[in-house]
Amino acid sequence: MTKRTAAKYKIDRRMGENIWGRAKSPVNKREYGPGQHGQRRKQKLSDFGTQLRAKQKLKGYYGDLTEKQFRRIYAEAVRVRGDTGENLIGLLERRLDAVVYRAKFVPTIFASRQFINHGHVTVNGKPVNIASYRVKEGDVIAVRERSRQLAIVLEAVGLAERDVPDYIDADHNKMTATFVRTPELGDVPYAVVMEPNLVVEFYSR
Repeated sequence: MTKRTAAKYKIDRRMGENIWGRAKSPVNKREYGPGQHGQRRKQKLSDFGTQLRAKQKLKGYYGDLTEKQFRRIYAEAVRVRGDTGENLIGLLERRLDAVVYRAKFVPTIFASRQFINHGHVTVNGKPVNIASYRVKEGDVIAVRERSRQLAIVLEAVGLAERDVPDYIDADHNKMTATFVRTPELGDVPYAVVMEPNLVVEFYSR
C-alpha cells in the first residue's frame, strides 16, 4: 500500500493549480505555495523545472504515487508500441483506483485507494483489494453490496463538480461500472492541462 506522504490540498498549493477541480481547494483563494517562503516561488522555470513540474503534477494527480511506482509505469509505457505519452495516460487510467474514482464511487483518488484496500470493491465479481490492479477493457467493477450505503459512496455519487467520462459506463443504481476502453489524453477529464510529453522529455534526458 502506498503511503500518502502529503495532504492533497498541499499538492494543489505546491503546483499552484487546483489539479482535481475541487471546490474546497485552497488554490481558489491562495495561488502561492505552502510554507513561509511560498509567495517567493513565482520565478520563471527552466526547461528542466517545467518538465519536473509536469511529472510531479501527473504523479500527484493519481494519488501522489511514489517515484518508483511512477517510473515503473513509465517504463512500461515506453515498451508498448505507440506514443509514449498517450500510453502513459492509458496505463494510469487503467489502475483500479483511477477507475473507481472516475466512476464516482468515491469523492477523491485518495479515498479510492483506501476504499479498495478495505475490501469494498470487486472486479468481475471477485474481491480485489489492490489499488494498482490494472483493469482490462470489458471488466466490470462494482461496489460490494454491504458497502453501497456508506456515507463516502453516497457523497461521491451526488457530486456535481465532475462527470463520469464516456470510456466508463457507470450505473449508480447497481453501483457497477464497466471499463469500456482505454482512453487517450483528450478523453480524460483533467481539471487542468496535463503534459505527458514533458514527462517523456524529463525521463529521456
